[in-house]
Amino acid sequence: MLLALDVGNTNTVVGVFEGQTLLRHWRLSTRREGTRDEYAMLIKGLFDFAGLDFQGVSAVIISSVVPPLQGPLEEMVRQYFGVEPMVVGPGIKTGMPILYESPRDVGADRIVNAVAAFEAYGGPCIVVDFGTATTFDAISARGEYIGGAICPGIGISAEALFQHAAKLPRVDVTQPKAIIGKNTVGSMQAGLFYGYLSLVEGVVARMRVELGDRATVIATGGLAQLLLAESTAVDRVDPLLTLTGLRILFERNQ
Repeated sequence: MLLALDVGNTNTVVGVFEGQTLLRHWRLSTRREGTRDEYAMLIKGLFDFAGLDFQGVSAVIISSVVPPLQGPLEEMVRQYFGVEPMVVGPGIKTGMPILYESPRDVGADRIVNAVAAFEAYGGPCIVVDFGTATTFDAISARGEYIGGAICPGIGISAEALFQHAAKLPRVDVTQPKAIIGKNTVGSMQAGLFYGYLSLVEGVVARMRVELGDRATVIATGGLAQLLLAESTAVDRVDPLLTLTGLRILFERNQ
């Protein structure tokens, strides 16, 4: 079995593949202070609950945007699985030309998403990933990673309102009943939800002008389905895009 770890600033997604089949997947909170043993215990607990053989893992691939966790996770893989983890980063074969001015500056998760999106949907395409930051990544018709845009995620925006406006409460990010709020919480939710939705639609529209109107737009990430229920800017919502990309990259590097 292949164990795939996608480590983000807020969440870590864990997937287990048998060949090309995704057997199980889980979304966990990222703990920057977690040790190798703590992560091993957590993953083993998930395997046991799902009836999977922890010792049946024969390969591991890691994509991480949290540098403090890179060492502990690699140590965990060596200690508990007895294999050398494959790490998404400089030197890995992606099969995709990276046209960024400095290719090393592109986040591992963005490359993984781009590879998976082009493999599944062709190009040109745009990937919108709703994470701690929301990223927009553009892939050409020839399968080249062109670049993209990065903006604060909706969770960061909601927390900033609470932290920097003395009279505003902390609110859940959810779709309000109406765009015109009748109270403070409703007004904040309307601004966050529809304001962020308009941000996404605006960036996508401008990218489509540069890429061509036929560019397919794929959304992924924890809040993708919630935010895009009201949008026509996105063609596909693929919550498992990053895990699929990790499997593809593992196969390309065998």
